Amino acid sequence: MDGEDEVLESPTGWVATHVRRYAASEGERGHIWYGKPTLLLTTRGRTSGALRRTGLIYGEDGGGYVVVGSNGGSDAHPHWYLNLLAEPQVRVQVAAERFEAVAREADGAERDRLWEAMTVIFPQYKGYRKKTDRRIPVVVLEPKRG
Repeated sequence: MDGEDEVLESPTGWVATHVRRYAASEGERGHIWYGKPTLLLTTRGRTSGALRRTGLIYGEDGGGYVVVGSNGGSDAHPHWYLNLLAEPQVRVQVAAERFEAVAREADGAERDRLWEAMTVIFPQYKGYRKKTDRRIPVVVLEPKRG
């Protein structure tokens, strides 16, 4: 990912405010959001090509980070998820640490295990699953080691 491109924040007002505070404070204001750990995920827009950043609740697993494409239980996948399907090379910030990562969707037993772990962190995911027939994706962000 080219670090020189302008990064666009979420069009959702409260998300954009959270992301700006998080980025400006190196994670001191925003890493823990209402008691939940959050990271910043930057994806490349699948149609625009623009870099887009959002904040997501995360878990950790085997050196990677786990996020859920719940979109509040909407019937539509979140844009960030659709973007990383088109381009899995992403940028992540966890507190003050920034790194490149590769995103992949968890499947099978791994997905089931990670879904359960994420519902412990954020129990609302269980309710979101009841609101939609869509299979809510569980995504693993694997830091590039180099």
